[in-house]
Amino acid sequence: MRYVLRVTRYVICVMRSMANSKKTILIVEDDTMISAMYQTKLSAEGFEVLVSDNGADGLKLAAENKPDLILLDVIMPQMDGFAVLSELKDNVKTKKIPVVLLTNLATEEDQQKGKELGATDYIVKSSMTPDQVSDQVKKYLK
Repeated sequence: MRYVLRVTRYVICVMRSMANSKKTILIVEDDTMISAMYQTKLSAEGFEVLVSDNGADGLKLAAENKPDLILLDVIMPQMDGFAVLSELKDNVKTKKIPVVLLTNLATEEDQQKGKELGATDYIVKSSMTPDQVSDQVKKYLK
């Protein structure tokens, strides 16, 4: 009986540890269809996913939740992704969070600007499938 109790306690501890080790990804994307697609894919991969449809709310969610990775669109109303990235990197609470720009802007200038502002990577949405984006996310969360 004691053995069963110990094993049960061990299993509960391992399960709690696994639940607490779930990586969190914040998606900041104004297109709800796109954010829902990535949210569905990444949730199915076992990630906890937070979603914001604008830069200002994305900054707030990042500071409050400190996600393990941020997928950030560039073209958004109110505050574009470059401004969000700049503020994330200027904030002590969020500056170490890896940020992947996920956008349809494919110019070298935009990619360079993203890198200069501190983006971990720059992904052109139209050139990658959700599976490929998920693979990139996993690479940065190892």
